Amino acid sequence: MITRRRLIHFGALSAALLAPSMAFAAKDPVYNSRGIAIQGYDPVAYFTDQQARKGHRDYEVSHMGSTFRFASAENKALFEANPDKYAPQYGGYCAWAVSHGYTASINPHAWTIDNDKLYLNYSLSVRAQWDADRANRIKLGDQNWPAVLDR
Repeated sequence: MITRRRLIHFGALSAALLAPSMAFAAKDPVYNSRGIAIQGYDPVAYFTDQQARKGHRDYEVSHMGSTFRFASAENKALFEANPDKYAPQYGGYCAWAVSHGYTASINPHAWTIDNDKLYLNYSLSVRAQWDADRANRIKLGDQNWPAVLDR
């Protein structure tokens, strides 16, 4: 015979067992591959060198649960002093995808700096689409972020 007390206990036990799996449903706040953000590219180099530059294991910083790599000690120091300035928008997920309400991976060579903020895209062709309506895409991306991580 199932009593009310046993039902309550069973419900609490079920919730406790399901809670950890629900916590993993959300995506990482920073898009990464095996813990490495931007596929190992240096976020500061987009600003200082105006190009995608591969970072080195010698210059790493942990930020928001992911490892960012840098091409030089100077770039690492700039990032550490102001990570919000150099970290890509939308956690490094594709800006075009975020503006459409979902997340997607990126190509580190498909990037744009707009209003002193770094945006990454899935591919060069997606970046072209994003650029065609950039102001609106940024507005929509800002509205969707970070709720898209839960979708």
